[in-house]
Amino acid sequence: MTSDTSDSSPGQSALSSKMPDAFVILFLVIIAASALTYFLPAGHFETHQVTKTVDGEQVTRTLIKQGSFRFVDDAQPDGVPVFASGEGMGALNYAFEGLVSGSKYGSAIGVVAFILVVGGAFGIVMQTGAINNGILALIEKTKGADLVVLPLMFVLFSLGGAIFGMGEEAIAFCIILVPLVVALGYDAIVGVMITYVATQIGFATSWMNPFSVAIAQGIADVPLLSGQGFRIAMWCLFTSMGLAFTMWYARGVKRQPSRSMCASSNEYFKQQQLSVQGSYGHLDSAILLVFFSGIVWVIWGVTQHAYYIPEIATQFFCIGLAAGVLAFFGKRMSANQVSAAFQQGAKDLLPAALIVGMAKGIVLVLGGDNVSEPSVLNSILYYASGAIGETSTYVNAVAMLGFQSVFNFFVASGSGQAAITMPLMAPLSDLVGISRQTAVLAFQLGDGLSNIIIPTSASLIGCLGVARIDWSQWLRFIWRFFLLLFATAIAAMCTAVAIGFQ
Repeated sequence: MTSDTSDSSPGQSALSSKMPDAFVILFLVIIAASALTYFLPAGHFETHQVTKTVDGEQVTRTLIKQGSFRFVDDAQPDGVPVFASGEGMGALNYAFEGLVSGSKYGSAIGVVAFILVVGGAFGIVMQTGAINNGILALIEKTKGADLVVLPLMFVLFSLGGAIFGMGEEAIAFCIILVPLVVALGYDAIVGVMITYVATQIGFATSWMNPFSVAIAQGIADVPLLSGQGFRIAMWCLFTSMGLAFTMWYARGVKRQPSRSMCASSNEYFKQQQLSVQGSYGHLDSAILLVFFSGIVWVIWGVTQHAYYIPEIATQFFCIGLAAGVLAFFGKRMSANQVSAAFQQGAKDLLPAALIVGMAKGIVLVLGGDNVSEPSVLNSILYYASGAIGETSTYVNAVAMLGFQSVFNFFVASGSGQAAITMPLMAPLSDLVGISRQTAVLAFQLGDGLSNIIIPTSASLIGCLGVARIDWSQWLRFIWRFFLLLFATAIAAMCTAVAIGFQ
């Protein structure tokens, strides 16, 4: 793997100029989606309520009726206008409409607010200097421990993704661990690998994730948490591959820093550490104690009380506020400096927040993701599901994997994608001779693995924003590894077909 010594070098500048950033890519996708609405008519499905007994409790879900797809009455493509007023949706409305869509519990407005609040809170924590002073003290006392810390962090974050669907939470941990790995002699990309990428590998191969596997299995009428043996074996394989790739790249960067693909990001964190460097003292210990107690509080809330975006954002705001209060009474920061640190932290993640909203705009241009309302996205779903099943069972299984991966670009939410696609994929698997368990496997692999590369993933863009890595830089680094993971996923799908995975 090759790279340039600096993001500002002539060679890399020329390469970067050929690589459009995430905003440009999203705009091009909006143009393509808008053009599609002039050729493909909108359609919709009928839904019905299904009540099941799950673990002794009555659970009611809204599912798509099989064979219920209908185009709108005239079946003629309407085409989205360039601009629309009132409640209308135009192609160039995508930025604003995307940003204000949804609710506080998800994309886009909830995730946007989450990113800004968490960014502001960690802006305060970082400005106190406690994190960097603690990192430098830790490195001084544990020289050589990085060979243990990196693998341990990767495995723990992969378990977090597998057990409780860790995703957005990785943004907060990136803020801590990216400066740490840079101080250890690695680069910001390594920090993203051991946090976010590890969570998505765990997410994709989970045997018990309540936000993807459990929902998909419930919709597909597959026993909840069944097929654990095969999935645990997959988790071990994919996690080992991810860890090996991460350590290979990390060792190469440490031996030869010029191999790093994010030199300007590394320099930023090094300068930040120098600017706040001081002796480690009691105030640092107090701030770090509050900080890590807050992290434990967050983990407890997620695992024990199913806290989600609103609660987690508020928890991190409390952590930042508490750190600011300690820094104020410790005479390290004034009240105005605490305020300025919060604002700067939010500003640093503003590009990531904007991308989340604009990505949601793609779905809105296509008519939205409500299966019972006419939309071009529903028509795409209908045609794609109809195209699967024309060949052998192995090809059909791989086609399902490919479809779920592509669909995740438009609906980058595990539970949301399961609710939309599984009511179609489950009965389709019966028709083409594939077990429903294998259809669920196609969903979770396609959803989870593609999250490490698509620019519409809010968690990915948030982590890259924290690490100060442009998406085009990330793409140049991650595409080879993604292809390796996807090839392994294809092999896993074929194996599932061969053994009649149930």
